Amino acid sequence: MSEYATTISMLLKQKSGRVVSTAPDASVYQAIEMMAEKQVGALPVVESGVLLGIISERDYARKVILQGRSSKETPVSEIMSSPVITVTQHQTVGECMHLMTRSRIRHLPVVEAGAIIGMVSIGDLVNWVITEQESIIQHLEAYISGSVSN
Repeated sequence: MSEYATTISMLLKQKSGRVVSTAPDASVYQAIEMMAEKQVGALPVVESGVLLGIISERDYARKVILQGRSSKETPVSEIMSSPVITVTQHQTVGECMHLMTRSRIRHLPVVEAGAIIGMVSIGDLVNWVITEQESIIQHLEAYISGSVSN
């Protein structure tokens, strides 16, 4: 199976299962603080289990800093990106990479039956591809050198 054909469910198994989110009425400052603490670049914006939007470092830079707004006084709901582009766990790494490139986004919530079950970043996808390619190269080198039995 090509690393690009691997489903997102395989990638999610390698990540921690916990998805950190924020509420629409949280301040942008609180959301940025949480991103820094959790070392993530975006947070889904969720209310009563419903995905309303996503806030990213890019939203902060473009919609707060550049517009001279106060991060402590601006609610997340005013700058979040919405509607959110999402994927399912059955989509492939390749499909997600194409979607992110075409849509110019860096984070994708993974949704099943209306609930967020994970988040993938472009970094997650690239790391997955690199790791899989390294594994394939090692296997091929072993095969060529004759150290792999059939």
